[in-house]
Amino acid sequence: MRFGTGLTTAVIALVLAILCFLGVLAFHFPAYLTTPELRRSYNVETLRVIMLVAMVISGGASLACIILGRARWVASAAFVLVAVTALLGGHKVPVTEFADNTPYIGLDWFILDLLGSTLVFIFIEKLFPLYKTQPVFRPEWQTDLHFFLVNHLVVGFILLATNKLVHTGFDWAINPKLQDWIHSQPFWLEVFLILLVADLVQYWTHRAYHEVPVLWRLHAVHHSAKSMDWLAGSRQHILELILTRTLILAPIYVLGFSKEVIDAYIIIVGFQAVFNHANVSVRLGPLRYVIVTPNFHHWHHSQDKAALDRNYSAHFAFLDYLFGTAVTSDRKWPEHYGVLGDYVPNGFLKQQAFPFTWKSDPPPPPPP
Repeated sequence: MRFGTGLTTAVIALVLAILCFLGVLAFHFPAYLTTPELRRSYNVETLRVIMLVAMVISGGASLACIILGRARWVASAAFVLVAVTALLGGHKVPVTEFADNTPYIGLDWFILDLLGSTLVFIFIEKLFPLYKTQPVFRPEWQTDLHFFLVNHLVVGFILLATNKLVHTGFDWAINPKLQDWIHSQPFWLEVFLILLVADLVQYWTHRAYHEVPVLWRLHAVHHSAKSMDWLAGSRQHILELILTRTLILAPIYVLGFSKEVIDAYIIIVGFQAVFNHANVSVRLGPLRYVIVTPNFHHWHHSQDKAALDRNYSAHFAFLDYLFGTAVTSDRKWPEHYGVLGDYVPNGFLKQQAFPFTWKSDPPPPPPP
């Protein structure tokens, strides 16, 4: 998007219009479209002001583009969405009492995460870019946005499913004395322990995804992204998402970490999972041998044969050095990303079906 064409303004208007439209739906159906843990913390009046400001900016920007003849199709779509949002009540939709135990999809979590991630990580990527010419709307971004949308909207189902699996399958492993010892530790040590436990499970689960053919069918979808940025990490098959979260949550549940520590873990893992896929040039000097950085994880997504099936850790890079699976290369960054051979189809639906339609070994990679 080049400045002066009006496309940047129109796209900003369209994004705000989409968020406003989703927001008004959440106002109308809070019992089914909002996340219970989040809705208890909302200041509804503040949200109304934010929605009104967003509607004014989006409507004004899109109308200006239409009048000036700049990016009219995008601007018109934004203006129509703002108009529909206003007709549905906009920021004035009343919120009455409603049941708190209904099944839900986290539309509010999707809105907050998309808006927050976009503002934070695109800013970081433009401030410290690895590939300076890589656009925000790079090839296949639509596929990754679909994964972002679906995986976030079904967060309620995923949490219910994983919590059910964990609580019914691992009660036998609970040791009250061990849980008491965990609770007696200082907060910072308990956070380190939960990250270490989660990453040990993550390491071996991740390694299994690469080394067990039937599991690779699922994980190959994640590796099919040919460009690395903050959105690429969202490309994850729904079955892999449920399986991985269940296996990681199991020891966390069994060891009985406190709610405050689990909240800290969620924040850390949420940031690191996105940041390590981002298009940023960060290596952290000697700390890169201890902590997983974008440089460390970019190599995991490389098509370089020396980097295949390496760098499995999510938090602590020293685990890969300990288990002998760290990448060693004379180059600082990989050149090409994606599955070697590029045999995974593009498109959200095709990639959801891919693990069940892959009936033979993948084709050999093209000759060098």
